[in-house]
Amino acid sequence: MYQALYRKYRPKTFSDVVGQEHITSTLKRQVAEGRLSHAYLFTGTRGTGKTTCAKILAKAVNCENPQDGDPCNACPSCLGIESGAFLDVTELDAASNNGVDNVRALRDEAIYSPAQVQKRVYIVDEVHMLSTAAFNALLKILEEPPEHLMFVLATTELHKVPATILSRCQRFAFRRILPRDIEARLAHVARQEQIDLMPDGAELLARLSDGALRDALSLLDQCAAAGGSIGAQEVLDTLGLAGNVQTAQMLGFILQRDAKAALLLLHKLYAGGKDVGAVLGELSTLARDLLISSTAPEGGAALLSGGYDDKTLAPLRKAASNTRLIQICTILQETSAALQNSVNRRTDAELCLLRLCDEGLSGDLTALNARIARIEDRLAAGAAYAGSPAAQTPPPTHTPDFDPPSMAEDTPSWEGAPEEDGPPPYGEPIAAAPAPMPEPEPEPMPEPEPKPAPENTADDGAVFARLMENYKNRLAPDKRAFVGMAKGRLSGGVLTVYCGTDIQKSRLDTPEVTRVLSEVTADAVGQPITVRFEIGTIEGEKHDKMQDLLQMSGKFDGFTIK
Repeated sequence: MYQALYRKYRPKTFSDVVGQEHITSTLKRQVAEGRLSHAYLFTGTRGTGKTTCAKILAKAVNCENPQDGDPCNACPSCLGIESGAFLDVTELDAASNNGVDNVRALRDEAIYSPAQVQKRVYIVDEVHMLSTAAFNALLKILEEPPEHLMFVLATTELHKVPATILSRCQRFAFRRILPRDIEARLAHVARQEQIDLMPDGAELLARLSDGALRDALSLLDQCAAAGGSIGAQEVLDTLGLAGNVQTAQMLGFILQRDAKAALLLLHKLYAGGKDVGAVLGELSTLARDLLISSTAPEGGAALLSGGYDDKTLAPLRKAASNTRLIQICTILQETSAALQNSVNRRTDAELCLLRLCDEGLSGDLTALNARIARIEDRLAAGAAYAGSPAAQTPPPTHTPDFDPPSMAEDTPSWEGAPEEDGPPPYGEPIAAAPAPMPEPEPEPMPEPEPKPAPENTADDGAVFARLMENYKNRLAPDKRAFVGMAKGRLSGGVLTVYCGTDIQKSRLDTPEVTRVLSEVTADAVGQPITVRFEIGTIEGEKHDKMQDLLQMSGKFDGFTIK
């Protein structure tokens, strides 16, 4: 009868356990020196070896010929415990035996000496599932256990175990197993089973298992049933997952705000049998990698998932700001969490892509901040482009004598991807305008007579406009946009900030904004500054140039700001 790989290759000694040396070395030393506790608590995520180590410990304390703390697996005690024939070593599932009556029966039975081994061992898996009354019944025997009794409790949710139980157990925390250790174990199992496992297939299986060796062996078992060699593509096809290239293409369409292309690619993946939840999960992993590599380019390499090389990440990183990546990760996490209760998973995934492509559909503050940041980037890039010497020089009339380099086949491509020193990161690149036709010079108009400046006025708002970027650099993102739409005038040591609406005034008239405006302005003019906020416009100003720029920028996004 065929036996699953994770059962067939379950470790039988502490030395065989992978990735938990900090625990196995301690347990071996306790067994060898006879310094055993009456109660152990093993915690950690699934598939990391909690139950396996509990069974090895039960054999080691009852082994007739222990070998440096490891069981010999040859004596009658080891063989009987391994086969389950000895009732003195019992494994219980607290999920199905969580009542107080079950624990009372266990307590009444535990007082009797073992019949076939030295110690009676109870292995209670998922102990956090016990009821409050059951925990109270278990507590009594943990307080005053007989010498022949040992408890090994295992749980994946430590916070649900009462403190009274925790204080009476030796606690061992099992870590997630490192991908390289999982790869080595998969390669060993594949050699033993004569499975043609390719290195890229082992690497992908290790990454998909998320630190659980049992999950990795189960995935290998599933892929081996398909036959043939097992590479990365075969793993993706067998498990119904999207490939790295397709995931990068999908995120590229999202960053380009091409909803049509993103939906078509999702339809292609869905028709090919890919799970929409897995697609969103891979998008979330890629967005996380981009965010970490952008915020921590030096020390963040160890935190990456390892599924994408820098050649794939580089163009995507140029096309996305950190604010946008945070918004993408947030929406993907929320949608993935709600998919398990969804009536139509495909529809929810499509709605998620639409929200990612157009922040305005989200309707939250994060989306508003992302759109405002995009407007500011375009305004800044447009101003820099307009003032550059290249923009003032007529474009060449000849065609360049070189071809742009073609992208590699394994690198995702999309239209409109920005270049490193090129035009703004979103939308179509700005093309050089044709040379303007000469226009007749207008007749000179008589210069108007200068009007006297208002009393006690230092300037007409030049200081506020000049220090605008300094203000924004010290303010939170949700404050920057409102400061950028305001006007200011400095007069007699008082900086008056004019707001257009009550909402704008309420967002700016705060201690944080007042402190930043006062400190930055005082450093610039060399005198103490008092800040006050008013609703209205600067006296004598007839035209709001910033509002015109925002309206013009809004046309690029398909909306108009009023």
